[in-house]
Amino acid sequence: MTKWLVPDSLNSAVRWSLLVLLGACIVPATALSQEAATEVFRPEAGKFPPLDQARSYRGVLAFLDHANRRGSLRVETPGEFFRNPPHPFAMLAYGVVRRHGAPADLRDIPLGTVLHVRAYLPPDPKTSPVPVAQKGSPDRPAENHVLLLEDDPSFCLREGKVWKLKEVNVRNNQGLIVASRESKAGGDGSTEEKLTFDAATRIWRGRECLSVADLISEGIWPADGTKTLEHQAVQLGLTWQPTPGGVFLRYHVSDIWLDEAASERAAQNQSEKHKALIRSRWMPAFVDAVEYGKFGRATITATLFGGMDESLYADFKTGSQCVMNAAESTLKHAGGAYGPAHMASRGPILDVTRSAGDIPLGSSGTQIRFETDLIIEGIRPGRVVRVRPDSWPELNLPRDEYLNDGNNPEDRFPTPAIFPKYGTGRGDLTQRARDGLTRQSQDDHFRLE
Repeated sequence: MTKWLVPDSLNSAVRWSLLVLLGACIVPATALSQEAATEVFRPEAGKFPPLDQARSYRGVLAFLDHANRRGSLRVETPGEFFRNPPHPFAMLAYGVVRRHGAPADLRDIPLGTVLHVRAYLPPDPKTSPVPVAQKGSPDRPAENHVLLLEDDPSFCLREGKVWKLKEVNVRNNQGLIVASRESKAGGDGSTEEKLTFDAATRIWRGRECLSVADLISEGIWPADGTKTLEHQAVQLGLTWQPTPGGVFLRYHVSDIWLDEAASERAAQNQSEKHKALIRSRWMPAFVDAVEYGKFGRATITATLFGGMDESLYADFKTGSQCVMNAAESTLKHAGGAYGPAHMASRGPILDVTRSAGDIPLGSSGTQIRFETDLIIEGIRPGRVVRVRPDSWPELNLPRDEYLNDGNNPEDRFPTPAIFPKYGTGRGDLTQRARDGLTRQSQDDHFRLE
């Protein structure tokens, strides 16, 4: 212990004041060391974050701004679900969206769909395109920058789970299903859930699309009453609808896939839709390195983002030509008034390599080296680009999917202003969010300064 030297000639009151002041000088250093010990994780530019640092939660899609890759979820929290104000989220540039067990875009997800989320804190709260303030239950997450967004069939297929139907109660072509989500082998003690369905619920069997009335006419379900379904294994598409009887949270079944053939067909249809989208919008990627030559020449190394169909990566071949354009974190092209290829860099692919090790979610593990004789400003290490091999069509894009000349800062960096404000007495959340945010501890949520 350090012995503090205080002259004996001072009276006790003065000596006590000096000791308090000396102690106050020690506290900040201790607080700083505690803050460093509880430093929270944020994704870094140009790097794919580890999945185990992401927070998991579930919610219902309530609002969507597909062009800026953001929206709002009504996050599932105990005892207050339908009263919850929508919770804003933004996709990370390399964030993966999946629907029906296949790659998807935000525009493919219908409003009201139940979605499973893996998300992080904003990489930089001051430039977040969504509000990061919250109110109400602490169960609502501050982690709103999303790495993985998937519907229930995608979640179940990835986790090796199915819904096992216990019984159905039907009246007037609508009713309740009692089911539990569990592993295919069963025996994992999953909790039973009551789910609603109605005459609009779609039932998929092989290539057929059936209705509740069809199942009743075939004698599979009763016209009126309850029937045991003997743990029939299916996949369910879940949404949310208002429920009578004061029930806070009960999900609704929009689709039932009765067999693997039906599930595979749904995945194939979604995959083909997404492949057409990527071929028209180009493959997104991170720039890993740039080797500058003379007179605008350069060799660029880039890692293609993951979550796409494998056939898209196979189109990048050594020796073939490709085009690379700058993009923003929203994946919008940096120019497109005359087509995204107008100002893009062109040249041959020198090499294509595929990683053999563990590939983090968000990365494809596919890296290309590309040479151009005229590199553009937006192609820099750590930046997002979009790449098109010459086998893909050259198309023009709608105005909401490119940045034009970039003179409008909100065109490049969307603000949270589009999101509505819920409740009273909270002030201007958008302005306060712009002013800055602080994270007090690993267990706290964001609070506005």
